[in-house]
Amino acid sequence: MSSSEQTLNSHGRTRLSFANEADIDEFVSMLGKYESGEITPDQWRIFRLLRGTYGQRQMDDAQMLRVKMPQGIVTSGQWHAMAEVGDKYSRRFGHITTRQNIQFHFVKLHDAEPAMRLLADAGITTREACGNSVRNITACPYAGVAHDEIFDVTPYSEALTRFLLRHKHSSSLPRKFKIAFEGCPDDHTVIAINDLAFHARMEDGVRGFRILAGGGTAIMCKTAGVLHEFLPTSEIFRVAESLLMVFKEHGDYIHKQRNRMKFMIKKLTWDGFMSEYERALAYCRGEGAVALLEIEPAKEAAPTWARSEAPSPNLISARVSAAPPRGVGVTPILLPVLNPADDAFLRWQETNVRPQRQKGFVQVVVTVPLGDLTSEQMRILGELSEAYADGSSRVTVDQDVVFRWVPIDQVKELYRRLSAASLGLAEAGTVADVTSCPGAESCKLAVTQSRGLGRLLEDHLRARPDLIAAADGAHIKISGCPNGCGQHHIATIGFQGSVRKLNGRAVPQYFVMVGGGTTAAGASFGRTVAKIPARRIPDALERLIALYQQQKHAGESAVAFFQRLESKKATEALDDLTRFTEEDAVPLDFIDLAETTEFKPEVMEGECAV
Repeated sequence: MSSSEQTLNSHGRTRLSFANEADIDEFVSMLGKYESGEITPDQWRIFRLLRGTYGQRQMDDAQMLRVKMPQGIVTSGQWHAMAEVGDKYSRRFGHITTRQNIQFHFVKLHDAEPAMRLLADAGITTREACGNSVRNITACPYAGVAHDEIFDVTPYSEALTRFLLRHKHSSSLPRKFKIAFEGCPDDHTVIAINDLAFHARMEDGVRGFRILAGGGTAIMCKTAGVLHEFLPTSEIFRVAESLLMVFKEHGDYIHKQRNRMKFMIKKLTWDGFMSEYERALAYCRGEGAVALLEIEPAKEAAPTWARSEAPSPNLISARVSAAPPRGVGVTPILLPVLNPADDAFLRWQETNVRPQRQKGFVQVVVTVPLGDLTSEQMRILGELSEAYADGSSRVTVDQDVVFRWVPIDQVKELYRRLSAASLGLAEAGTVADVTSCPGAESCKLAVTQSRGLGRLLEDHLRARPDLIAAADGAHIKISGCPNGCGQHHIATIGFQGSVRKLNGRAVPQYFVMVGGGTTAAGASFGRTVAKIPARRIPDALERLIALYQQQKHAGESAVAFFQRLESKKATEALDDLTRFTEEDAVPLDFIDLAETTEFKPEVMEGECAV
């Protein structure tokens, strides 16, 4: 084998650690230098962000600790480690993000080190989880078992994760850099809004990828362009390093709002960008000597070991109920169900159980409202993954959890235990499975309490099964500001937090956007059709669902309908909800959802771009 080649063998279910104790030792050292005045606050902020420690809007020593879960994969031991972090250092719960990370909020700065060490013992890192770095590399949560996938992208996305983690370019970029992998014909990882994306292809029996670059949302929504219609899998290291080289050389280090790669491509033009990329790729293939990836992935096989015994529903219910979340903000509501009705099971089976290509097994999606899991629920998920799955699970960009390799004849017993853990909700992938960013509960940039709206809409929809059925295929996503961490730009119906004034008083409101979505062909972005006070949003949602029912074509999904709908028709349907006068107002209109005091929005300097 030449010096420019690298062979990696799949480790199967044995996953090597992503952690490095030296990273944590350096964190402790730099914290000491910051506190002694040897480095400036700005130098400290840049450093701690690259170690996954993000300052919250609360000024009394509150940090968000972001944990990278490459490809969304979580082992049983890792669930237990994160449960310990939640118990000891956070609010006894964690939050799944749209990047397949898990975040803990209200962590004290001096608690970050012991939390990191707990995570490192389980093979998890926070390195390059925030800051101007290569962020967590996402992948299809159904990879390896999807009945229609081209091939399993997991080994390739893991290999690229390891190649770029602590890479010389990975933590000194003009801005964050997002990468995604998809192996199915359908897009489960929103590849079109990533800086770099790999979509599996086969040509003449050769594995490869259709490679995309330059996608993104926020203040300039852009679907990714095609770098290569097909390139063998062996080239992925070279492609990634080439793009990072171009971004480092030509990216904008000065203007914080215009320094994502999509802005660089706009400045260079696509042809100019491609010229720079091809020059960098030629260098990486030649004198740069970037390794080819030669990988021998083992085909995923059914678990052959004896599965552990699952805890009883009674014990699960008692454990979860005895360890509720604590602290401020929107916290998980625990409603354990010990004897779920047969019709509830059948509905859950319809929405949350998916076929698996391996005979005798299915995938089970665990619906996680707002992406929040208590520490005890994390432990239960770890234990249930050992009893009913393959000892691991995967978190999704929709903020849910997937169990794979569940024997068909064990599905009902798994459901009984999930219900006992208050995790037995149906409606995964429906309009009731709402996605939301953390919002103004903790984020410095957010305007509104997006999680409050998320809970309001989920409760409203679950009380109205007719609305869920009528909203065929629609997805709701919510963000507390234009940056779009809740991915509202690509939602069938998206909501973006904002504010209006009424006689000098602030009223929380949302931009209502329709028509977003992603497919293998690219992304479409929602169009703003109204600006509506927060407490009227459930009415707005009902109007939009009714509009779909009244004007859809035969067999037309909600996604397709809202993409073709003229904006003015949606605006007309919502018009009276947008009008807001002193005579219309009630006291609650001036209080944000999930808050108790009058709405006084404060958008602070964020830490996303430093």
